[in-house]
Amino acid sequence: MAGNENSKSKVSVDGTELQLVTFGLGVEEFAVDILAVQEINRMMTLTRVPSSPAEVEGVINLRGKIIPVIDLRKRFGLPANEHSEQSRIVVVEVHGRVIGFIVDRVSEVLRINSKIVEPAPPMACSVDSDFIAGVGKLEDRLLILLDLQKLFNKNEVGAMAV
Repeated sequence: MAGNENSKSKVSVDGTELQLVTFGLGVEEFAVDILAVQEINRMMTLTRVPSSPAEVEGVINLRGKIIPVIDLRKRFGLPANEHSEQSRIVVVEVHGRVIGFIVDRVSEVLRINSKIVEPAPPMACSVDSDFIAGVGKLEDRLLILLDLQKLFNKNEVGAMAV
């Protein structure tokens, strides 16, 4: 699978259908390729790890595997928010490692045509545009597609080893 890791977060604009998992942080709606998502879990107790990177909220034990969990709000520089009944941990594989990230809510699994995705304009949202693979123009809203390979670079993911 190592040779295929970059294909999980690339967005093509050749008219193919993209299948995405959509989620919210505050008022903004984001999406990642469903192929990168292993599972979505309700919030659970996180165990803090001393000397871990600041954005790592802690770790969870998922069927015997210890997984670091990042607060995506912190990653994006958004204000902290209390976790609610809607909060979820999205578990993904990035750079050959399994990590989780906390979102305010998971919305849906959505299929869109890649032709409606455009490159992100600078300052499209509160997120660094380097992390954005594109912006999907839906009838009633914009959907910010994230590039997980850039959002969680290889060095950062390696530093999350527990």
